[in-house]
Amino acid sequence: MINCYLGLGSNLRYPKRQLKQAITHLQKVPRSVVLKISSLYLSRPWGVRAQPPYYNMVLLLHTTLPPQQLLHYCQQIENKLQRVRKKHWGARTLDIDLLLYGQTNVQTHNLTIPHPHLLHRDFVLVPLLEIAPEVQLPNGQYVAHYLKFCEKHLRR
Repeated sequence: MINCYLGLGSNLRYPKRQLKQAITHLQKVPRSVVLKISSLYLSRPWGVRAQPPYYNMVLLLHTTLPPQQLLHYCQQIENKLQRVRKKHWGARTLDIDLLLYGQTNVQTHNLTIPHPHLLHRDFVLVPLLEIAPEVQLPNGQYVAHYLKFCEKHLRR
């Protein structure tokens, strides 16, 4: 089983409910088990600022699915919860990002792991470090090192 960290975010249609439903669906992904779930964090929007604040969280999923197949299941869940992709970094009912997939680097036309913005977003790093304080990037560097350098979006 591979340790895979997923970042979840929502700021439309009762975001807390959207995230709870997403977890329920993720618990049904074949050949996968949800092991840890972070607290919810409220954050300012990234990218397009004129939108409601986000609720964010990270979960640890053990899986034997290859990254592309896991991405497919995550996108199916987004679609079930009526994710509409109108504006890049715009408001959404649900966003599920593959942050880390074991110690694997992935670079394809539709998937990059580690997530390309992972180290720049406190609303991802803080919940990730809550459930995995010693997590490392595929190059062996500790993710915690980058928290002091990322943009501050969390509402404190």
